[in-house]
Amino acid sequence: MTVITGRHLVAVTACVSGVAHTYMAAERLEKLCQQEKWSVHIETQGALGIENELTDGDIRRADVVLLITDIELAGSERFEHSRSVKCGINAFLRDPQKVMSVVRKVLTAPQHTHVIVE
Repeated sequence: MTVITGRHLVAVTACVSGVAHTYMAAERLEKLCQQEKWSVHIETQGALGIENELTDGDIRRADVVLLITDIELAGSERFEHSRSVKCGINAFLRDPQKVMSVVRKVLTAPQHTHVIVE
């Protein structure tokens, strides 16, 4: 398998309580992106509010947006024109490779492609 380098991913992680799982998912994603040699910017929406908020420029430059969430995200309309993959926190933590496989496939999809991973 050929690893595509130079990709840029942006993500938002958020869970119901906004504590542990939000940050666990962000940490796991950072490690996966390091393995893929992708840059990543992760916004968290948790008990402390929005941290590391994504800018419009971050979103425009992103090859794919990954939304790892169990709640309605604040500002979700920002991602309507981007390629995006959405999954629940538990689905991501249980099988992150499955989610990253879908992200890889979406890299070649047209803009405005939105995929939900169960």
